[in-house]
Amino acid sequence: MIVSILLLLLGAVLIMYGADKLTDGASALAKRLNVSDMVVGLTVVAMGSSLPEFSVSLFSALQGSGGMSAGNIVGSNLFNTLVIIGVVAAISPLKVTKQTVRKDIPFTIVASLALFLLLKDTLFGGEVDILSRSDGMVLILFFLIFMSYTFSIAQRKQPKEDGSEPSKTENFSALKIIIYLLVGFSTLIIGGKMFVNGASDLARQLGVSETIIGLTILAAGTSLPELAASVIAARKGLAGMAIGNVVGSCLFNIFFVLGVCSTVAPMYVYDVTLVQIVALILSGLLMLFFSYTHLAVTRWEGWILTLSYVAFLVYTVLEAV
Repeated sequence: MIVSILLLLLGAVLIMYGADKLTDGASALAKRLNVSDMVVGLTVVAMGSSLPEFSVSLFSALQGSGGMSAGNIVGSNLFNTLVIIGVVAAISPLKVTKQTVRKDIPFTIVASLALFLLLKDTLFGGEVDILSRSDGMVLILFFLIFMSYTFSIAQRKQPKEDGSEPSKTENFSALKIIIYLLVGFSTLIIGGKMFVNGASDLARQLGVSETIIGLTILAAGTSLPELAASVIAARKGLAGMAIGNVVGSCLFNIFFVLGVCSTVAPMYVYDVTLVQIVALILSGLLMLFFSYTHLAVTRWEGWILTLSYVAFLVYTVLEAV
């Protein structure tokens, strides 16, 4: 038990350290490329923090058991939308731009709707829910459209975000930026794995069932890098990077991860229920509604998002036991 607790604590320390270095490196990269923190959050930070999900899903698909990864992606995106945005806003109100409300967040809703239409074949006369190779190619096409849009806004001159830290990252060299990004990503991944392993071992020793561990610790553990990166970014005044990380991670998970995996090998999906898909769509709509009001997610709205995830988690656990 002592070893499990030490793994848990060391993993948490590494996650926070990695998130700190990652946000500094990403902020410096944004200034060097003269793009907004939102753009870097949508791309570099989001894709880097989603690498664990991608590697696990890809290897699962190659081994013929990729169907399980769809459930993990749905759970991860729910955690991103409700918990990460909720926790960040509960700590400090999260300001969003008109562009985020009009285009970026609606992209996540489109992604969830596309996943619903492509995955739930049994609702439309199919015999089994499957993400086929053609479905995967459609998702990849959506990903290319999103990346094209992101690069188009990156070419526009972006205003400097209020609350950023120009004195700390303004003069980072290219080498220093690369080192910060690599150190940030690697320590986030290593720390996340240690945290999940330590928490899982501790839960088993305390008599918690495998089902509950899978639905709680493991599901949330894969999203710890995104949570840490977004919280640290928000604390440093980089609201655009914080919300960009969440939006980018959700889109990367559905369009790229599931798109590539189902193109490699068709994914027969048995563990994604209609309730989970509908919850994912509703979470995006709720985030959009809160962001639209006053162009910010307030503290109480952040608590509503977080408690919504708790309610969903309780329902899922009760259904599983």
